[in-house]
Amino acid sequence: MKNKCNNAILLMVISFIVSCQGQRASKVNQPLKVVESFMENPSIYVDPFLGTEPLRDTALIGYTPPKDWRVWAGLVFPGVSLPNAMVQLSPITEYHTGAGYEYEDTEILGFTHTNKGHWNLCNIPILPVSGSKKYPYKSKFSHGNESASPAYYQVYLSDFKVDVRLSSTLRCGIHEYTFENSEDRSILFDLNKSNNHVTDWEIKKVNSHELEGVQNMGKDKVFFYVVLNQVIEELHVEEKGIGAHAMVHIKNDENSPVILKIGLSFVSTKNAKENLEAEIGAKSFDDVFKSGEHEWNTLLSRIKVKGGTKREKELFYSCLYRSFLWPALRSDINGEFSDEVGNIRNENFEYYTLPSLWDTYRNKLVLLSMLRPKLTGNVIQSMVDRGTITGFMPTFFHGDHAAPFITSSYFKGINNFNIVKAYELLLNNAYKEGGIRPHIAEYIKKGYISEAIIENPHVETIGSAGVSKTLEFAHDDYALALLANKLGDTTHYKDLMKRSENYKNVFDSKTNFMRGKLQNDDWVTPFNPQYPYYEYMYREANAWQLSFYVPHNMPGLVDLYGGKKQFESKLDSLFTLPWNPNHIARNVSGFMGQYCHGNQPDHEAPFSYYFVDKPEKSQAVIDKLLKNYYGVGKYGRALSGMDDAGEMSSWYVFSALGLYPLSTADNEYITTIPIFDEINWDLNNGKTLTIKRTGDSRKLKSIETNGDKIAGYFVPYSIFEKGGIMEIKTEIEK
Repeated sequence: MKNKCNNAILLMVISFIVSCQGQRASKVNQPLKVVESFMENPSIYVDPFLGTEPLRDTALIGYTPPKDWRVWAGLVFPGVSLPNAMVQLSPITEYHTGAGYEYEDTEILGFTHTNKGHWNLCNIPILPVSGSKKYPYKSKFSHGNESASPAYYQVYLSDFKVDVRLSSTLRCGIHEYTFENSEDRSILFDLNKSNNHVTDWEIKKVNSHELEGVQNMGKDKVFFYVVLNQVIEELHVEEKGIGAHAMVHIKNDENSPVILKIGLSFVSTKNAKENLEAEIGAKSFDDVFKSGEHEWNTLLSRIKVKGGTKREKELFYSCLYRSFLWPALRSDINGEFSDEVGNIRNENFEYYTLPSLWDTYRNKLVLLSMLRPKLTGNVIQSMVDRGTITGFMPTFFHGDHAAPFITSSYFKGINNFNIVKAYELLLNNAYKEGGIRPHIAEYIKKGYISEAIIENPHVETIGSAGVSKTLEFAHDDYALALLANKLGDTTHYKDLMKRSENYKNVFDSKTNFMRGKLQNDDWVTPFNPQYPYYEYMYREANAWQLSFYVPHNMPGLVDLYGGKKQFESKLDSLFTLPWNPNHIARNVSGFMGQYCHGNQPDHEAPFSYYFVDKPEKSQAVIDKLLKNYYGVGKYGRALSGMDDAGEMSSWYVFSALGLYPLSTADNEYITTIPIFDEINWDLNNGKTLTIKRTGDSRKLKSIETNGDKIAGYFVPYSIFEKGGIMEIKTEIEK
């Protein structure tokens, strides 16, 4: 390979290649001094390939997948991006998959410039080509000749004999292609393809070194501007048929690496060019890479850890990194963005994509608000902007979880958004039909959402997901009630707080399960609490997984079960009753008993033993999940379920740190035992919070903040304002 990187980059790449091969053991026993020196540069621990490997362990999956059926686990991209950037530059091995990259694949189809991991995006595919290959163009590659860090990706395309290096800025990407055949160099723009349906596309030559174009997906248009360091001899465009593509032929008068710089915009090619000039301009590949590495290290080093194993640090910082890739920037360097209805505007905030609220309100958006408060305010104002157009605060997929996200953020002091308009839109959600909350009139009238009578329902039966909606709306009502109280709206506070008790209306005391109801108030029968549904009664879950979801009032839930003894017994069964291998739902995987860590609906359940004063039982479950459900598989790069825009990763981050935001709007954290001896958290106000673990067991004894003993198990968000020392004491093993 003709890699032109300097010594520092070579050392970093070599480190990652070693990591890619799983040769971790040789570094485990390095002197403490060397390991500690990584704390200021934690990106060295990040493995962007974590979550790309397929989940194949049937014991962990819970069932034997049908032939040629890849379990929906991980679904992440291994390429480069800055935190919450517009550009995610990553290899694609298969279109119309979660993130376009499957670790088991052996061919690369291109390098795309947008990504999330939800079967969409993957825009502007570009691929260097050499030789007499024909469309569709692709090249074999091996993981032995592939490496990555948060700001760097490298791979050798063996069919074309091209070494590829990638890096990026907020709105731009940079490619370096080193061709072994310097007299046969072309670049494919495969613009007819993306993970979304492409309606049309265009590319044209601006001058001897520059190109511009657009990829149109209907609602979204992605504009681009390209600058090459070498002469464009010819642009050939094949416009017809499924093989429509464009090929750029490079003039054969240089044998130095081809540098392709590309700017993106969701507004215009003019803006794409401005983005490119402002963010990359004359910078070299190494300049861009070093800047990106610095930005990631600045963010990741806000949380420094001591102790723990090297593997635990790798998982922790990989998960922390994965928590800051979405939502993504959509406004240009000049402030312009395309709004919900396609109008081009320029406002006094940065415009971002809608967060994956159903997944990430639980933890990832809390982490975002704690580490990037200004950006969080911009994300919320972007939501307010969308809501102003539609009349309702937008949500994502299910529930109305803008309410806990916005309430939690506002209570943290984040106020760079229109709180008055946000509250108005959230009230519209909670009270008006035709908006974000389906069946809201029935919910208000009855206190629950019913199911229709359906004979012989199966996993994919279409229903109202009435149990899930009732439970989630009750939690959202609680969050909105807190905001109403803060804003002095007593009338709505009282009504919404009363509605927050609606979870009781779908609890069947005879079976001790959250259970679907018919319109006449009868329970849905027959009833199998182990059977999973996508939309009938439950959303991507079964009765076991939803029967512990009342994060805003767990003591009230304990009472419903008949007291602590009965609740504890039911919890024991949740984590021990075997999953039925005949129950197959593609994104419900990663089981511990009936508990499913591979999907979001029951991610609060492991903390439930705290409410029967048995924190050690929660800790045992949490420790097992941290140890056995992340970084699994042959190469240690599989997850037990979908990362869902960082939710699963954020669960790991909080649980590894010993603080989890169980009820996000309450802005308090249930305290568990960290896996690290000491954590130094650099706060937004310049102070530091040091979290120390003392004792040698995994049994919680007491919690102290700045010398004061905490009554109970929760610590308030104010510790992230005051700073100081938080000590988590454990029992001494006898």
